[in-house]
Amino acid sequence: MGVRNYLIEGVSCTGKTTVCNELQRSGYHAIHGDRELAYQGDPESGTRTDTASHENHIWHVDKVKTLVDNQDEPVTFFCGGSRNFSKFIDLFDGVFVLEVDMETLNRRLDERPENEFGGKKTERELIARLHQTKEDIPKNGIIIDAAAPIEHVVDAIVRQCKVNKR
Repeated sequence: MGVRNYLIEGVSCTGKTTVCNELQRSGYHAIHGDRELAYQGDPESGTRTDTASHENHIWHVDKVKTLVDNQDEPVTFFCGGSRNFSKFIDLFDGVFVLEVDMETLNRRLDERPENEFGGKKTERELIARLHQTKEDIPKNGIIIDAAAPIEHVVDAIVRQCKVNKR
């Protein structure tokens, strides 16, 4: 939906939803990928599955392509996690990876209700492992310290977009 499109990724509880909300509040076009594009499916084939799991949390590739092709906005941010990002990451002008320290991650996990991902003990253990291994986030993204106040996080992202535009 933008002339320039950016993916904002990160492990659970790094602030993707909060960043998306703040970008929207600041007047930017931002898409909540986990709400608007996500479903449970096979990361390779895209085939829907009844298995609700972290590994099957994927985005509709065709929807991502359609949104990227629409150039009604000067910039669009796609915020959220997807296990099939390799299928569409090349469509983006840049990728930002939100990172937090373990103390911040644990504090945020403690604040999660049990009915949200990360609220259960087994999910917390998975998130902690993924935080350490970084195995399911883009490798070549621009790292953003998401432990900072939200205004600073969004400013850092917007500033990097302007630098990369030149």
